[in-house]
Amino acid sequence: MAVLNKIRERSVFLIVIIALALFSFVLADVIRNGGFSSRKSQSTIATINGEDVDRQEFAQQVENFQQNMRQEMTTMQAVKQVWDSKTRSVLLQQQFEELGIRVGEAQIIEILQQQLAGNPNFSDENGFFDYGVLQEYVANLKATSPEAYRQWVNYEESVAQSAKAKIYFNMIRAGIGATLIEGKQAYHLENDNINIQFVQIPYTSIENVEVSDSEIAAYVEAHPVEFKAEASRDIQYVLFEQKPSAEDEKAVKEEIVALMKNRVEYNSVTGTNDTIQGFKNTQNMEEFINRNSDMKFQDVFLFKSDLPTEIADKIFSLNEGETYGPYKHNNSWNVTKIMEVKQLADSAKANHILISYEGLSTGAGLTRTKEEAKTLADSLLNVLQADAEKFAEIAAEYSADNSNKDKAGDLGWLNYGMAPEFKTFNTFVFSHEAGDMGIVETNFGFHIVAVKELTEPQKAVKIANLSRAIEPSEKTVNDLFTQATTFEINAGEKGFNEAVKTGKYTAKPVKGIKALDENLPGIGPKREIVQWAFEEATEVGSIRRFDVNGGYAVVQITAKQPEGLMNTEKASATVTPILKKEKKAAMIKEKITATTLSEIAANQGVSVQSASAVNLGNPMIPGAGLEPKVIGTAFSLKEGVVSQPIAGEKGVFVVKLIQRNEAPDLASYATIAELETEERTAKIAGANGTGRVVEALKNNAEIEDRRAVFY
Repeated sequence: MAVLNKIRERSVFLIVIIALALFSFVLADVIRNGGFSSRKSQSTIATINGEDVDRQEFAQQVENFQQNMRQEMTTMQAVKQVWDSKTRSVLLQQQFEELGIRVGEAQIIEILQQQLAGNPNFSDENGFFDYGVLQEYVANLKATSPEAYRQWVNYEESVAQSAKAKIYFNMIRAGIGATLIEGKQAYHLENDNINIQFVQIPYTSIENVEVSDSEIAAYVEAHPVEFKAEASRDIQYVLFEQKPSAEDEKAVKEEIVALMKNRVEYNSVTGTNDTIQGFKNTQNMEEFINRNSDMKFQDVFLFKSDLPTEIADKIFSLNEGETYGPYKHNNSWNVTKIMEVKQLADSAKANHILISYEGLSTGAGLTRTKEEAKTLADSLLNVLQADAEKFAEIAAEYSADNSNKDKAGDLGWLNYGMAPEFKTFNTFVFSHEAGDMGIVETNFGFHIVAVKELTEPQKAVKIANLSRAIEPSEKTVNDLFTQATTFEINAGEKGFNEAVKTGKYTAKPVKGIKALDENLPGIGPKREIVQWAFEEATEVGSIRRFDVNGGYAVVQITAKQPEGLMNTEKASATVTPILKKEKKAAMIKEKITATTLSEIAANQGVSVQSASAVNLGNPMIPGAGLEPKVIGTAFSLKEGVVSQPIAGEKGVFVVKLIQRNEAPDLASYATIAELETEERTAKIAGANGTGRVVEALKNNAEIEDRRAVFY
């Protein structure tokens, strides 16, 4: 009681303490999430040029996209598709507003008329589009179905946006047309040519030169646009794969062996011991297989070619009632018993007449009942058995199979063992002889079947296959977990690489992981690892174990590359060849002291070469390849003048202009200007070029992308 009284006396004090504790907790969360604006950060998935993209709306679009695709698609694949669509929509809408692009009601009506023309729901009695009928339809939607009306409003909005986009891209097309002067320039670019002499000192004449990391870094800093890099992470991991052990394999084999033999089980109902027949002796093989095997019983005959090549000979050497096994195949233990041996054709040619009835997928427009269909089929069969020549005539009139009714019901060559829904059809065809006719019922109706031809019979077997998959046992799974956890602990205590070395594991590196990546080489889709790698609290050297498909991966962060310029290591592959070429070019230029081509050739151990009719439109030098800088310099020379050394693509060139051949002027350059306009339009604002426009808008936009936080 004394304690309770003390609590009552200090209740106000306790309330204040609790309140302060709660406030500090909330304050810490606010600070951790970037201040009191964190609510916005939780509701906004991106900001594009200052315009927020709502997270919930984006998530709903992702979900809708996945449902509409109706196929296997990961969430991140859907996120990318929706993101591309959303950014395009927002960027274009911003352009529409900035340029004052508007679409009036008359334009929308015109587009609707084009899109809905021929739709009977919106046509008058003469079959022409009637806007009044459309208005009535929309008004009815608004009054009776809010969801359908909302979909219609969205459709109208998409029509309006498409119209605005058309105006916008038309404006771009109007601005990129070629003038007559540009047409003239294009003409001379393609048709003016020159004859030159030159010497080429190839870069291969200089031994390998060294490029330092500092030189690479300086080059990257001087070309920031070319080496802009997203934030990335490098990791290494050890994979612990969940595989069955030797003990697991042995245990499954023992199960198979035990199932082959009879066994005795105590029957608690009768109080006696019952003998359970095994695989070799069972009288009901189908029931036994379906109860004890991982693969269900298949009541079909198989040809040798239907069996795996490694066991086909052994199976086909058995007699009826004999067994083969246990044997290992496709990571399972198997025993196979020959149930029946038969001589069968593997292919047959047949014709059919399909008599359908109301209610079947093939019975559209029919009113006959199943009984009436059977009676009709029997009647037609009687006619055909009396006169088989009428098969084509009757098929054309009565068959519901439109794919061959006009071809006498010809099905062509059929392979034995057709789809399960044709089992009765298959049985009839391959158990009869050429010339036989009969009626077969399937889910499509009644077939009047005429067997026309069969291949030469060959051996076929019906088998019973007792199969058990070799899978990791619970002990194996637990041991693997212990192994992975032990490695994780050792890696944290001794260092990742030391733990790899001690445990004789293999560490696999993955470099350049981006924040929105999903698939990791050797692991597969594991978004959780990528998210962890980009968490602020995850430092270089951090280690964590993850559940992955079929096991575990223990992962370490080995490098963090912030957004900005590419680091020296990643840029090296691109920059090193460029800097080596520059250094070699400078060294070759220093060695060229002569002023004539013949002297330079003699001094450098090369020959003077010639090239005729070289043009700027296709700046190729025979024997040297594409050299636009060299040809451009040559065009700037006067006849007879020798150039200074030019650093080309394949070496350093010195060129002498021998003759300039200018094409005659045309009376008009209108046609060439039109062709140039078409080419520009196709590249920039054509069917595929609109993507380039949007990409340019993206490159110039301020986009804060927070998808990686939520997905």
